[in-house]
Amino acid sequence: MELNLEQIPREQTLSEKEFIQKYFKPQKPVVIERFVEDWPAYTKWNLDYIKEVAGEKIVPLYDDRPVKHDEGFNEPHATMKMRDYIDLLKSEPTKYRIFLWNLLKEVPQLQYDFSFPKFGLRLMKGLPMMFFGGSNSHTFMHYDIDLANIFHFHFEGKKKCILFPQSETKFLYKIPHSLITREDIDFANPDLEKWPALEFAKGFTTHLEHGNVLYIPEGYWHHMKYITPGFSMSLRAIARKPRNFGKAVYNILFMRHFDNAMRKIKGQEWIDWKNEKAVTRTHSLLYGK
Repeated sequence: MELNLEQIPREQTLSEKEFIQKYFKPQKPVVIERFVEDWPAYTKWNLDYIKEVAGEKIVPLYDDRPVKHDEGFNEPHATMKMRDYIDLLKSEPTKYRIFLWNLLKEVPQLQYDFSFPKFGLRLMKGLPMMFFGGSNSHTFMHYDIDLANIFHFHFEGKKKCILFPQSETKFLYKIPHSLITREDIDFANPDLEKWPALEFAKGFTTHLEHGNVLYIPEGYWHHMKYITPGFSMSLRAIARKPRNFGKAVYNILFMRHFDNAMRKIKGQEWIDWKNEKAVTRTHSLLYGK
């Protein structure tokens, strides 16, 4: 059996009014295929160009190893010069990814290659973040700490995206006091006998190629798998729904600090308890036990 996933709608382009009415207000995802063709980035941005303009930058790298109690929130697993990382991406499959790399801070000249689109939302202009990955590398299923509205612009290569709204959290084996699901679930090919609740989760899927933009509504869970080496840029707008905004404030001001403190106090015992609780909570809701 497979996950219950609906294809995300695709549009050639969208006006601000169409986007607000069809996708933002109902909080539904969409892929816009030809929105950025007038950006210089559309013709310039590829791995070779990034290597040219950012090759000497030291970048943080992450892989798919499980979270450890002695690692801080979003602490990188390795570092490397961007030119060496891109050479690695192009030469062989690698688990190493870059995420939340602030391009305005690191390479200001890249800001002239794109413009902030008018989607009817106030975008955070100081936080355009970039993400890189090699063939078959992937993110854990997660949602963002601020539950933002996300516009995810993809460049070079191809990647597969799986999304779930917050309404499906009860089926996803969410880790308590965290923003991720059980890390041993392969959402690209899940074992539904081991993780039976996933069968009831209703989500969305799509593939992104160069120049596509994916709208990820507030607080949506997302899993990204790079089919080929590539990179993306995300622009974001704060959560507009009061419930989501409240969750964002809680996550930022309390949740992550509480979790870090408990890791220091209880060590691996805390991580093991959270992993076990993710299963027992999910199955108690599923089976009423």
